[in-house]
Amino acid sequence: MLANSNLCISAWHKHRLIGIARSLTDFHYACYLSDLAVGLEYQAQGIGKKLQALTQKQLGPECKLILIAAPTAHSYYQHLGFTHNSRCWVLERDAAIAT
Repeated sequence: MLANSNLCISAWHKHRLIGIARSLTDFHYACYLSDLAVGLEYQAQGIGKKLQALTQKQLGPECKLILIAAPTAHSYYQHLGFTHNSRCWVLERDAAIAT
């Protein structure tokens, strides 16, 4: 999972990993932020926001940041300035392309 990502930003407390933002990007047009995670005891301290800001800083000025969020996180991302887009399709792991 990590080896095939081309942009990973992490947060550490001493020698402990406390947060990560894992992305796939071309650094020009689009960046898919596939995972954003912060340890429970470190949440609500701005760490996730900082991970996203550092991710965006690594991208070119024309590169858009795209992510898929659980419905419970919609207000969080809206608060950060993301706009909701309902144009997403998912093919589950155990499904095959219909022929």
